[in-house]
Amino acid sequence: MSAMPQEGDLAQEAEIVWLENTDDLDYVRQSLDKVNTRRGKPRYERDGRLIGYTNLGPKASRTASNLFARRVFYLLPHDRPNQPDDPDCPYKVGSPLEAVDPRTIEPGKTGTKTTRSQGTAEIAHASP
Repeated sequence: MSAMPQEGDLAQEAEIVWLENTDDLDYVRQSLDKVNTRRGKPRYERDGRLIGYTNLGPKASRTASNLFARRVFYLLPHDRPNQPDDPDCPYKVGSPLEAVDPRTIEPGKTGTKTTRSQGTAEIAHASP
């Protein structure tokens, strides 16, 4: 199960673990998944690839379903960071609802959209 993370859901996060370098990624998708463990790489069952995840602190509590709520960061095959030169990419400008700039992600903070994550950074710089 996954959901859009809200600031209050992230209070127990201790660290972000990146599995890939995010320097060249305009955005990553994020979701709040219910998993069995506080730490370590969670099981990933989506198309695309897992980019990162959060580890929770040692005193993190379980949800009502007896699981832990942890964020995962991922990209789907059709996302712009996977196809930066494809003119038919569905997110040539803009980004999915759950996408944020990875440079704005911190433990306990959801992250935000930026001109870079929206694909408008180059457009803004190209204008006179």
